Amino acid sequence: MNALRAITEIHWTPSALMLKWADGDRVELASVWLRDNLREDRDPGNGQRLIDVVDLPVTPRIRHAALHATVVRVEWEDEAGSASFDLDWLAAQTAAIAGARALPQPRLWPDGGQLHATRDFAWATLAAARDSPGLQASWLGRLVTDGLAFLSDVAAAPGAILETMPLVGQVAETNYGLLFDVRAVPEPENLAYSDRGLGLHTDNPYREPVPGFQALHVLVAAPDGGESLFADGFALAEQLRQEDPAAFEILAQTPVPFAYHSRNAALCAERPLIQLSCRGEVVAVHYNNRSIQPLPFAAEAAERYYAAYRRFAMLLREPRFMLRFMMRSGDLVVFDNQRILHGRTGFASARHPRHLQGCYLTRDSVFSRAALLAEGTGG
Repeated sequence: MNALRAITEIHWTPSALMLKWADGDRVELASVWLRDNLREDRDPGNGQRLIDVVDLPVTPRIRHAALHATVVRVEWEDEAGSASFDLDWLAAQTAAIAGARALPQPRLWPDGGQLHATRDFAWATLAAARDSPGLQASWLGRLVTDGLAFLSDVAAAPGAILETMPLVGQVAETNYGLLFDVRAVPEPENLAYSDRGLGLHTDNPYREPVPGFQALHVLVAAPDGGESLFADGFALAEQLRQEDPAAFEILAQTPVPFAYHSRNAALCAERPLIQLSCRGEVVAVHYNNRSIQPLPFAAEAAERYYAAYRRFAMLLREPRFMLRFMMRSGDLVVFDNQRILHGRTGFASARHPRHLQGCYLTRDSVFSRAALLAEGTGG
């Protein structure tokens, strides 16, 4: 146990336990909360709770509490025996009650225009990542906090992306299959399958759930176009909140319809362009001008929304926010599709065919793998 998390004072009343830690933190824990978190009421193998809230005493009252070495022992009135709470566990709960994040804090990069992909983001060769759990852990940690990470020297062969993704997370199958080919074709059912430039966007906001992460692998690079563009949607949303709070609130509080229709899919969903947590933090950005549907607003509301929508869209076009990088054959990028906006410059497919393969990964599998690797390597 960290010495700074030692307890220096302990007090109790029938309804609550009060702790003071050596670093000055204080916490008050309700008797009913303690009674609900007995170690004995969880399965010793998987840790899942064995009781429901209605199985608890309605108003459990503490009879006595005391510190014994590295545990706090609590006795309740009208109950035999005592319960023990480890100090490390109590310290973690104190941090959670104080508002500590359960997920890693994102590293925002509003200065994308001044950054370089190979210098400022996680890079690893595929062979090195496969051979080193420590490198995998650090690479995934950077992917989670930065929202963007790269692998190089991935065989420029069809399907190689699927052989690589077990290092990252679980591939999610969609109407495109497990993977999709990004190349120019006649009469494309999606503008991604043309040689047009694509403005910054996130993929598939019309899907439930929205794909958590996306991977793109370059099989054939175009020598004179097709430059990749990336921007941090969280940083852009915070920039809007700072510059125009009213516009930010409109985009965060107003759900809008997205849809996609093809021969084998009819998809639609409603969500705001900027999604907030219960604490008011930006947790997702959903921006795709190609799939947004006619907005169901009367004149006055439409004018307000379009003003905010345009304000955000103008930020997305500012070069200072945009990381530009020409990916080469064998390069592979993975990015958080609910945070990182991506796009590309146009290219001439008639002269130089460009071919990428991509796939989506479930969000929870990427975070889970990053957490397990961090635990295993002491990260």
